[in-house]
Amino acid sequence: MPELRKDPVVGRWVIISTERARRPSDFGPDPVRTKGGHCVFCPGNEGQTPPEILALRPPDRPSNGPGWSLRVVSNKFPALRIEGALEPEGIGLYDRMSGVGAHEVVIETPDHTATLASLPEAAVTDVFWAYRERIVDLKKDPRFEYVLIFKNHGEAAGASLEHPHSQLIATPIVPIMVEEEIEGSARYFRKKERCVWCDIIRQERQGNGRVIREGEGFIALAPFAPRFPFETWILPTTHRAAYDEVGPEEVRALAVVVADLIGRMNRVLTDPPFNFMLHTAPLRAPSPNHYHWHLEVIPKLTKVAGFEWGSGFFINPTPPEEAARYLREAAP
Repeated sequence: MPELRKDPVVGRWVIISTERARRPSDFGPDPVRTKGGHCVFCPGNEGQTPPEILALRPPDRPSNGPGWSLRVVSNKFPALRIEGALEPEGIGLYDRMSGVGAHEVVIETPDHTATLASLPEAAVTDVFWAYRERIVDLKKDPRFEYVLIFKNHGEAAGASLEHPHSQLIATPIVPIMVEEEIEGSARYFRKKERCVWCDIIRQERQGNGRVIREGEGFIALAPFAPRFPFETWILPTTHRAAYDEVGPEEVRALAVVVADLIGRMNRVLTDPPFNFMLHTAPLRAPSPNHYHWHLEVIPKLTKVAGFEWGSGFFINPTPPEEAARYLREAAP
């Protein structure tokens, strides 16, 4: 029988369509394969990107040249621009403001064919530490309210360049999806005086079959009401609202869990395209007791169509318990 499941944070209902139940081999996404050719992110082409904002390289190597292990640059075609004032105004019942923000690219490695699953632990740690450093720096700009870190891996997931990279966009408003999480977790906290995310972790540890792995302060689990097949959340097991509060050892442990999870997904789903998004507390709010930063990883296996757009429901053909079992069994 199909099930309707309700997300305990935002209250979103999801249809788990057990009659359409699909195994990993049934999805058949095109594996992500690198094609090669000229790449502006590869070493030697540093002059074809905007100047570096942050880079890791030996001290004897000049900036904006080869010899780096990670670079952060402004997006050449930004969604929002760093220059200007916000200039908010009302036009009747409508609101507008200038398209001010920051749009940056984290070039994760000089290796064009690498992935987060194949990079050394230290390199993946550098990527997640760079995220923290950029949030800390952008927080100094009073125009910005939020920094969203995200990765599109593979053309089907929205990546226009295949060289390993992720992005961040700083915005003058808090994104609606994050706002819904904050409001939902605040409602829960008012009723129970506990963090809903911490309660989710406690409940999943009781053996419902949705925990994929846990260790070194992080847990990877299939949420109770996932929108998409094989959707996975990674959460710190100690309550923490803001990602920029993490320390070096936490980032190293997170890197291990992320690389392991993506490796499992690659083995089960044959290197699928995927997106991940890092949700953290807004920049200007004091660190709230009710919010809990987390990483959402979503393989691109199904398409959102008319029913989803028209109703707000998502139809997921793979129960999260089954998805978690496949990923658990895919340990190296």
